[in-house]
Formats: sequence, C-alpha cells, structure tokens
Amino acid sequence: MATAIEIFKHLPKKNCGDCKFPTCLAFAMQLANNKAKLDDCPHLSEAGRTALASSSAPPIHLIKVGSGKNVVDLGDETELYRHDKRFFHPAAFALRIADDLGEDDLYKRLSYARSLRFERVGQVLKLDMLELECRSGNAEIFAAFVKKVASETELPLVLRAKQAAVMSAAASMIKDRRPLLHGADASNVKEMCAVAKACACPLAVGADDLNALAEMVEAARKEGVEDIVLDPRPTGLKDLLERCTIIRRSAIRKTFRGLGYPIYLSIPAGRDGILMASTAIMKYGSLLSFEDLPAANAMPLMVLRQNIYTDPQVPIQVKPDLYPVNNPGPESPLLFTTNFSLTFFTVMSDLEKSKVPVWLQVVDTEGLSVLTAYSAGKLTPESVKNALLATGAMERSKIGTLVIPGMVARMAIKLNEATGLQIIVGPKESSGLPKFLRS
Repeated sequence: MATAIEIFKHLPKKNCGDCKFPTCLAFAMQLANNKAKLDDCPHLSEAGRTALASSSAPPIHLIKVGSGKNVVDLGDETELYRHDKRFFHPAAFALRIADDLGEDDLYKRLSYARSLRFERVGQVLKLDMLELECRSGNAEIFAAFVKKVASETELPLVLRAKQAAVMSAAASMIKDRRPLLHGADASNVKEMCAVAKACACPLAVGADDLNALAEMVEAARKEGVEDIVLDPRPTGLKDLLERCTIIRRSAIRKTFRGLGYPIYLSIPAGRDGILMASTAIMKYGSLLSFEDLPAANAMPLMVLRQNIYTDPQVPIQVKPDLYPVNNPGPESPLLFTTNFSLTFFTVMSDLEKSKVPVWLQVVDTEGLSVLTAYSAGKLTPESVKNALLATGAMERSKIGTLVIPGMVARMAIKLNEATGLQIIVGPKESSGLPKFLRS
C-alpha cells in the first residue's frame, strides 16, 4: 500500500471537500488506511486513478469462484498476522470426487458432502466447494460427469484435469458456474490459459518450486489470464509451512506481484492430511482440497477455521433481547446473561437441557463475557435494569425474582435496589443451571 504522501501526489489538490474530507491530504491519509475509496474523489484524473489503482491494490488478489449467490472469495488478504488487523476470507474446504466412481458411490459421496454441516455459536460451518477430478483421461466421460454433478449441487466447483482438451470439454459445459480450473503447469500453460479465457474462469497454476511458480504466473498473465490461484505443491508438512509462509511474506512485505495470489493446497487422507490442513488453515491456505474428510475430522477443522478467521478486535455477539426458553409463561423464572456468543449459546444449551421454562434476558456488554464485562464496567446494575425495561422482561415474568450469574454475586444488593426484584444468585458455571432450576 502506498503512503499518504505518495497518494497525495496523484490527487487533484483542490481541497474541495467533495470526498467528504476537508483536504486532499486528509483524503490521502484515509486512502492509505483503507478507510476511503478512490471513487470518493469525483475530480481524480484517469492517469491518477490508474496509478493509484495499481499501487493501492491489495497485495493478494481477490479471486471469486462460483456464480450468483454461491460464490467463494479467495485471497484479498492484507496481513501476515491475524492480530495486526484480521484475516478476511476463510479458507474454503473442497471435497474431491473422481470421475471413475460408480453411480451409487457418486450419489453417496454427494449426499455425504451435503451432510457436512454443523452449527457453533450461531454460525453454520459447512463444506464450501466440490473438486471434480478427471482420472479417466477421457473428455466425454469427464464432461458428462461434471454435468451430472453440477445438476446435483449448487456448490462452487473446481475442475481438475491435466489435458487442456479434457478441461475445455468439461469447463464449457458449466462455464456460467465459473469453476476454478486446476491443472496448468509448464507443459500446458498456454493451452490451459486459452481454456480459462474462453470460459472466463479462474485458473490454478502449479509448480514444484516457488521460482517456477512465479514464472508460471507471469506466463499466464502474458496470455491474458489475471484470475490466478497458486498451487505450490508441498511435499509434506514442513514444506507446506515453508512455501505458504514465503508466498505470503513475498506478497505482503515485498509487494511481489508474482506470488500475490490465493493458495490452493491438496490435502491427502489420513493423519498427515489433518496435520497439513490444520497448518494450512493457520498459515495462509485459501482453498483446501480434501481427498477424504471424515466428519470427526471436519468439525474440529471447521472450528479451527472459524476461530482463526474471527475478527480478534470484535467479539462475536448476539442480539441483546429477551429470549423464551422451553415455552415460558408469566410464572416462569427470569435470568440474565451477556451477549458474548460463546456465553449465550452455552447458557442457552444448558437451559434447554433443563426442560424448565424460563425467560433469558441478554444484556448488551459489547460482546464481553460475564466476568470480563463486570470487570470492565460494561455489566452494571443500571445496564441490567435498562435491558429489562427495554424488553419488558418484568411484565413477561411476574414472579418478581431475577436469577443472576454466580460470578457476579456482588451485584445482588445494588441490583435489588435498582430493579426492586428479589435477586437469586445462580451457579457460577452454566452447567449447574439444570440442577439449580429443578431444585
């Protein structure tokens, strides 16, 4: 990213304020910090726009695979370390399916791919893509296979074939789905680029070392292909970590455009594959293609991905509101918790297990957990009172009591004075709620 002074040189220097900033220098500073867009300046010349567009482009290109509502975004990352800002686009998971499968096995595989779906802290974790691999070497067989699978799923697709003629036959069948074409190497890069251009699809290029990979990218760009994905072909865990790190550092620190693209990684089955996938999620993999992905491995990998790609500066939150649990009525007890997602869903799960009808008031603590919010002054008797009044909780539960988390028992007296409710101190851990409520 160019500095504010470098950006300022290309601005019209009118200080007109049409960009909503008082001066061109102020606008340049906002551009440098990714807080404004070039289009905000209506007086920018075409030469200035061209110069700034190239210098302000993200170090890793954004590549879109799929079409319509079913699009997976790869790349467009700006950081080496998550805590510096955040990682933006979670690594996509693809399950590989080969064209030599029998019809029954194919439908079982597709059914299994649809079943890889979990929910955690209110977010759905699922498979993102399918990779269709040509093992037959036959253009007609592969094209028919791709057409059949495309009719059975709306997931974005990766087409994997070594021969350009085979790839062309399959890609032309579903080019409106904008699949990622995988299989370009030094022996066929021109032919594969021709297919990618004809179908307007992104292309994955592969090489056995990073120098050759950068040369492949340059060759593809000379052929007019700009939507590129890198396959560094690591030979093992150490090699994966090393190559992915070098690619990201080259793109971010050195602004080396030859490696400024998302990374595709082929993940083998078994224990080694899980170790490679875990490392790839943490260290810059953009698309992980799994030879096999048992549900017992899929869930922890998806949870890891969820955690890595959560914004570290913004806690996951739920909407502050009054939530009915187990069909409560006027005589049901009233409890409260904070709007930190992990706290909320843990408490909600334990309340549902209790089978006791209750009202759960969620207080806005800016996504902080109970004890953290209390220590930071975000959870106070006044904030709890305001939350109860905003949702009409005391009219819904008419028994005149409020159960509070055991960790904030010291709030009891002041909360009683603020609300007029009888305060009952609940368990410190939500796992104790079922037994507590039944008693």
